[in-house]
Amino acid sequence: MADDTTRTADEELITATGHPAHVHDFHQLLYAPLGRITVTTPDGPHELVSPMALWIPAGTPHSARFEPESLVLAEPFDTVAHRLPYARATVVRIDDAARRHLLARTRGAGSEAGDAALFTALTCTPARRETRLALPRPTSEAARAVAGTLLRRPDDQRTAAEWAESLYVSSTSLRRAFRTETGIAFSEWRTRARLNHSLELLSRGHQVGAVAVKVGFTSTNGYILAFRRHFGRTPGAWTREGAAPPAE
Repeated sequence: MADDTTRTADEELITATGHPAHVHDFHQLLYAPLGRITVTTPDGPHELVSPMALWIPAGTPHSARFEPESLVLAEPFDTVAHRLPYARATVVRIDDAARRHLLARTRGAGSEAGDAALFTALTCTPARRETRLALPRPTSEAARAVAGTLLRRPDDQRTAAEWAESLYVSSTSLRRAFRTETGIAFSEWRTRARLNHSLELLSRGHQVGAVAVKVGFTSTNGYILAFRRHFGRTPGAWTREGAAPPAE
């Protein structure tokens, strides 16, 4: 485990809603058995809901945002005693046994004597290949407002022209803002936002057809084609990949 000084300094940054960007000198597993947390690393944002957790290697800058009433578990592991098999932030699936072990430690039922066994169990859980698409945020007021809504409600069907009309700007300037500020056309930015949101729903066990509707695709086939084009496999294959046991 991390020493008390390092842990105390890290805990001073944490509030009820999250913590600002920082680094620490130990490996950390972040898990939310209740609610949702969003952890941002140099690779982008990682939205975590049970059963998904995130390994953060020592030295990785990260910030976090906690939704109200979320329960956040943070397990630190010393870098000398524990060799993490991941060089970058990596999402893993927490099985029932690991979940019970993590919750027991919050009640004082775990101890440092069990660190090695817990670390082994947690690093042997299936790693979800990080497939989240890069999604730079626009900076101008109108484009930022559109992006914020689409991140919350990816099923919003308004076109760029309809968005522009509601925000009293021209559709040309809105499209240009997305292209110049994010490097991505508005339609592609919206598709990426929808696909990223769909990963969370798939990991929670939602059926592919239901996910397609929830994130704004007009047909299941259109969703599957977009998913395959961006991720190189179908939503079903992605789900099976995350649920499969680790290779012997």
